[in-house]
Amino acid sequence: MTRKELLDLAVKASLEAGKEIMHIYTDPAQDFGIERKADNSPLTLADKAAHRRIMEFLGTTDLPVLSEEGAHQPYAQRALWESFWLVDPLDGTKEFIKKNGEFTVNIALVEKGVPVMGVVYLPAQDVLYFGDIETGAFRVKEGVTENLPLAAARHEDYVIVASRSHLSPETQAFIDEAEKIHNNVRTLSSGSSIKICLVAEGTADAYPRFAPTMEWDTAAGDAVARAAGKSVTQAGTYDGLPFEDGKPLVYNKEDLHNPWFLVK
Repeated sequence: MTRKELLDLAVKASLEAGKEIMHIYTDPAQDFGIERKADNSPLTLADKAAHRRIMEFLGTTDLPVLSEEGAHQPYAQRALWESFWLVDPLDGTKEFIKKNGEFTVNIALVEKGVPVMGVVYLPAQDVLYFGDIETGAFRVKEGVTENLPLAAARHEDYVIVASRSHLSPETQAFIDEAEKIHNNVRTLSSGSSIKICLVAEGTADAYPRFAPTMEWDTAAGDAVARAAGKSVTQAGTYDGLPFEDGKPLVYNKEDLHNPWFLVK
């Protein structure tokens, strides 16, 4: 398949997965079938349904798939992958359960540790982000396709987007430091990979993440951000102060946890 065909396939997979999710989300008789995984994170019927639907599409390619809800192959096998799909069928399961609409479908194509293509779909809002580092990034909202970053998203304040569920002391330290540099600092709260997309589109200037994430949480948004000309780099703290080391996130590591990072 060509790159465009792969991107089109990923877009279709995300939209169809979104339909599966919304069918469950909007069913008043549905209790979501909530289970707890080994790490105590929630798993719902929607996670499983979205995973199955996505696999129907990605399974038609000759590329392996690493999905949060699928089998996780040992590193000795994954290390041989030149290219693969990295998927989170329902990112923001906690937000899904809370019914606040802030959840996404994430599909990324990773080549040699780099997310080169990504699709992030917000089913409850019917907003689609997609990007390829070769052709740029886009948002589709209300049937209108726009290039990222959006010209309409320009603003005078310095806007920091933070996790709705994971505001750590280190994130607060980042906000405090930003207030010393910028005249007007404003914060936004959001769930799931929407936060990365808000920076990609220009609504926010920075997304500091000083809390745990997994590779499938970030790969699709990372690809969209890079395609929009933004950076997603590793970050940390020293003597309580935040810093970034300028190194991009790397994918398909032996340990699938991400380091702390900054999107800007």
